[in-house]
Amino acid sequence: MTEETKKEENNIETEVKNTEVEEKENVETEVEANLVVEEEAPTTKEVPDIKPGDTVKVYQKITDVRDDKVKERIQVFEGIVLAKKHGKGISATITVRKVIDGVGVERIFPLHSPFIEKIEIVRSSKVRRAKLYYLREAKGKKAKLKMKEGGGQGE
Repeated sequence: MTEETKKEENNIETEVKNTEVEEKENVETEVEANLVVEEEAPTTKEVPDIKPGDTVKVYQKITDVRDDKVKERIQVFEGIVLAKKHGKGISATITVRKVIDGVGVERIFPLHSPFIEKIEIVRSSKVRRAKLYYLREAKGKKAKLKMKEGGGQGE
């Protein structure tokens, strides 16, 4: 091999190395940009302070697919909150119960689900338990919860 071919090979190798370094830098900046976008995106949405004993309306998005037509509507589920689980994190859920024609219906709603449009508190009741599972068997007067008195704090 002559000196010229060696120089050409060295030039080609350095060009390849330079392009590899530039590609790595571009990939790193794209990854950093993606991380910044993910950090800015909100992971939780504003949820009212829901407690067991509250009567709530949960507005849930329902998608209907019939004959290749996609319709989106909002379905309202109104009932008493029996339990709140998993704290205030992204996996927080509430159990809501209502009675329809003498049959009790319970649904568990993830608070931060994209399918939950909004949650509206209709009224609050005075309760002395964190979980109101006893309402499942309660009939008549025992199934009623007392309203909270006034709007005072600390109740």
